[in-house]
Amino acid sequence: MSKRSLLHSRLLDITVSRLAQQLVEYHYPFENSVLLGMQPRGVFFASRIADKLEEILGHRVPLGKLDVTFYRDDFRRRIKPIKANTTEIPFPLENKRVILVDDVLYTGRTVRSALDAMIDFGRPAKVELLILIDRVYSRDLPIEPTYVGKHVNTLDSQRVLVEWKEQGAKEDNIWLINKEEA
Repeated sequence: MSKRSLLHSRLLDITVSRLAQQLVEYHYPFENSVLLGMQPRGVFFASRIADKLEEILGHRVPLGKLDVTFYRDDFRRRIKPIKANTTEIPFPLENKRVILVDDVLYTGRTVRSALDAMIDFGRPAKVELLILIDRVYSRDLPIEPTYVGKHVNTLDSQRVLVEWKEQGAKEDNIWLINKEEA
């Protein structure tokens, strides 16, 4: 399998720190801001961002988990049903500044689903998108991230593989691989 490394563990730590500093710059003191990690892998990234923010600020920024399975535009089109994850939002989203967090932005369809799902928990004052890997030039919808860890030019035949220690990987790694090798 041919893999090209996009971010290894040390670079990922630096990227998380940089993104957390950007959030502090625009959201300090986080009185009305919340983090919302998109299930499944965006939750791991959001947790890392929340931990780094707590280290910087000295207090925890509210963190929730959002599952978009039933809001996907391809939900009923699949032969094999998609397994849903949990949604845990222990705070209202009404009039909050929501920082929606995911690991990879590809076509924008998952983000569109997340926007629909969020409305069930209140109408946010503002929604910003924080992405670890932005697959540029691949959007089906006019959705662009506010905060980006790394921009990557990819082909449709390629896939971004995110390996988190929390999911059992030996160490954190982000790879670019060919889809047929995935």
